[in-house]
Amino acid sequence: MASSSTSLKRREQPISRDGDQLIVTPLGAGSEVGRSCVYMSFRGKNILFDCGIHPAYSGMAALPYFDEIDPSSIDVLLITHFHIDHAASLPYFLEKTTFNGRVFMTHATKAIYKLLLTDYVKVSKVSVEDMLFDEQDINKSMDKIEVIDFHQTVEVNGIKFWCYTAGHVLGAAMFMVDIAGVRILYTGDYSREEDRHLRAAELPQFSPDICIIESTSGVQLHQSRHIREKRFTDVIHSTVAQGGRVLIPAFALGRAQELLLILDEYWANHPDLHNIPIYYASPLAKKCMAVYQTYILSMNDRIRNQFANSNPFVFKHISPLNSIDDFNDVGPSVVMATPGGLQSGLSRQLFDSWCSDKKNACIIPGYMVEGTLAKTIINEPKEVTLMNGLTAPLNMQVHYISFSAHADYAQTSTFLKELMPPNIILVHGEANEMMRLKQKLLTEFPDGNTKIMTPKNCESVEMYFNSEKLAKTIGRLAEKTPDVGDTVSGILVKKGFTYQIMAPDELHVFSQLSTATVTQRITIPFVGAFGVIKHRLEKIFESVEFSTDEESGLPALKVHERVTVKQESEKHISLQWSSDPISDMVSDSIVALILNISREVPKIVMEEEDAVKSEEENGKKVEKVIYALLVTLFGDVKLGENGKLVIRVDGNVAQLDKESGEVESEHSGLKERVRVAFERIQSAVKPIPLSAS
Repeated sequence: MASSSTSLKRREQPISRDGDQLIVTPLGAGSEVGRSCVYMSFRGKNILFDCGIHPAYSGMAALPYFDEIDPSSIDVLLITHFHIDHAASLPYFLEKTTFNGRVFMTHATKAIYKLLLTDYVKVSKVSVEDMLFDEQDINKSMDKIEVIDFHQTVEVNGIKFWCYTAGHVLGAAMFMVDIAGVRILYTGDYSREEDRHLRAAELPQFSPDICIIESTSGVQLHQSRHIREKRFTDVIHSTVAQGGRVLIPAFALGRAQELLLILDEYWANHPDLHNIPIYYASPLAKKCMAVYQTYILSMNDRIRNQFANSNPFVFKHISPLNSIDDFNDVGPSVVMATPGGLQSGLSRQLFDSWCSDKKNACIIPGYMVEGTLAKTIINEPKEVTLMNGLTAPLNMQVHYISFSAHADYAQTSTFLKELMPPNIILVHGEANEMMRLKQKLLTEFPDGNTKIMTPKNCESVEMYFNSEKLAKTIGRLAEKTPDVGDTVSGILVKKGFTYQIMAPDELHVFSQLSTATVTQRITIPFVGAFGVIKHRLEKIFESVEFSTDEESGLPALKVHERVTVKQESEKHISLQWSSDPISDMVSDSIVALILNISREVPKIVMEEEDAVKSEEENGKKVEKVIYALLVTLFGDVKLGENGKLVIRVDGNVAQLDKESGEVESEHSGLKERVRVAFERIQSAVKPIPLSAS
């Protein structure tokens, strides 16, 4: 578990406030390649990056560790590209869990996602019980997926994010997320090298606080593109020239299109090969090509310039092959077939047929995941197990010529040195390769200010960030710069993690909020004298003003300049006020008082003499209450000959003047206690002093 502290600028001292803790947990692709899924939590916001499966496993074992999180707590799920190890558990997560957040991917990714996953369901050789989802789940998930354009900023529940071109495959994106000013870059799979049809990954214009980056290639360095292409075409040419067959296992979309462009161009330049067929063997062949033709403008300048004259994805020397039943396996041929790992499907069927003939060749053109047959045959075992369970000799030539669109060490180190993130988290790499990459990167950042972490699956990385809350004044309040110690008065408006202070009357100008005044009016049955109400209110409230209504000429009372009490008729009293918490409370107490008068004394005419008498009685009651409370507090309290109260505590004596509140005592401590107690008792028995605010 790693600990760090950072913000947009590196900090020397760690911040240790729990509220600023940021957690990153790989649920997949932690010290492995496959089932990419990274969970991140900060300031109460939860994000999931990618949602893939592991190609080497089946059923529930292929899923990321979703049981480590609460799916219903995820605010946003961001998918970087369409490959199954990054997107294939999405239908399961959307339809079979409690997730109810929002999902985003690019336009091209969404278009290809459906094609690829529908094909995945068809070719998967698993039992019905082990099927994670079906075509109906895929169709339902399409309705929930939202699309995002490159460089478009989207905000969801205070989470801002946008994406950059990642290279790798058509539509692949790197996501930059901003939560409360802390930026996190998740690269997904990326390549900084432009190839025949894709642009290179962009360099973000902002340096992130955290960079979660793939480490697939580790410390390896790719050969130049021209050398790789020559090796590729040389192997194919020499194999077919001696009557052999060439199998190229590849994923239906991605590297396949790059290799098809190379093959079609090579065949066009070599007329002696025109009688050798090339097949693109995938059930998705035609649909895939249609998608690539649709998104020509998302590709690099080379393809777009070529498209002005002819569509580069309308191949002259390559034919689609939907199933092995349509294949006439006579003489030399070149077949690019799916899937790339040789687990099942057309590529596996052709491999089983051709692997025993030494004239044949198999070219592995990309990264192989541990546990797949493609990874196994790279080591050239003497025998292989066929799909029918029998073993056969592996006599065909196996060539690994990587056209992997993953960044190599040179690209990764340059990318990170240009970004200079203070925190680097490596994912999507085999454990040994990842550790070698970490050690070599540490030599690139010798100052010690860069932390590099390599968490395993379900292992959390914790970091802490300083996040001071700053509020900006806007509108009229911003016209004058306040001096130190000045009070700025206005309405504080919070949106996401930003705070603004504005004048109440400008609320509708600078926000989507508006102000309104609610005037409330209530009529209460009352048949007694209005003077009774006035008398009772004066006993409770400090401010009760008597007036006469100008329109009706009837008596009215203004209580604390908030609530107006009017005698509407001989049988009704009305209350009117502008609604706010204090006025509502005052009006409630007045209504209760009037109803209580009506219930106790329906018809009373209070004479002035009775009022004076009542006040005298109230004064005597107050004295009794004061005396009782003092006895409760001090115990020995008696009335002295001079009319003062004599209070004795532990041999010390204090005399209290009930009229002035003055206290005489030789013991200073007792004197102060009696004085404070008497003041508090007096304030408790007086009418409620509710000042207007």
